[in-house]
Amino acid sequence: MTHLTPPTLLTLVRHGETDSNRSHRFQGQLDVPLNDTGLRQAERVAERLAAERFDAIVTSDLARVRQTAAPLLARLGARPEVDPVWREQGFGLFEGLTAEEVIARHPALWQQWLRQDADFALPGGESVRAFSARINGALDALAARHPGQRVLVVTHGGVLDMLWRRIQGQPLSSARACAIPNAGLSRLRWLAGALAIEAWGDDAHLAGLPAQPSTVSLSVRYAAVPVPLTPPTPPTP
Repeated sequence: MTHLTPPTLLTLVRHGETDSNRSHRFQGQLDVPLNDTGLRQAERVAERLAAERFDAIVTSDLARVRQTAAPLLARLGARPEVDPVWREQGFGLFEGLTAEEVIARHPALWQQWLRQDADFALPGGESVRAFSARINGALDALAARHPGQRVLVVTHGGVLDMLWRRIQGQPLSSARACAIPNAGLSRLRWLAGALAIEAWGDDAHLAGLPAQPSTVSLSVRYAAVPVPLTPPTPPTP
């Protein structure tokens, strides 16, 4: 079948670095700002994309994303559509904690999280399946509103992971399998609901900046860390 409408071209940018990225701390939907390196990365993103034309720009409402987009928006003289639907997955009780702190404080929940159950939601959090549905629904709706246009989305690493899984057919019940550098660019093509990768995790514009923290899933990095047999006793008031 021949499509008369050209594809929607999507450029997705992960936010710049935060101190929580550097310390491998669960951020989720906490409103964490960029660190100094992240601010420098945001300037590099602006330099990289300043000559490009976008018919629409959307961002998450969290500070680290809005700070990443700000230098480019200033250069383009553009105003974004700010929408919380593009937020990171909610990690509930784990947010603000390092993996070591989670293991020490919530060993049973940590072990359950390591099972990669796509339907498991941490207390106050969001399951991977619900997160995937949120992001893929938002992506399809956005692309359908802008047929044949160029759209910029500034968002989070987990969002990109959900789109990678959709394109590659990677199960939701598995650990992240793709690199998603801070302030990296990914180019996708959407046509009639079909999504394809044109470029992924391009960070050439960040050359000379400090090396990035690992984007390997915490469930993989810390899978072998011993877990306490019983929960720690809470301190006496």
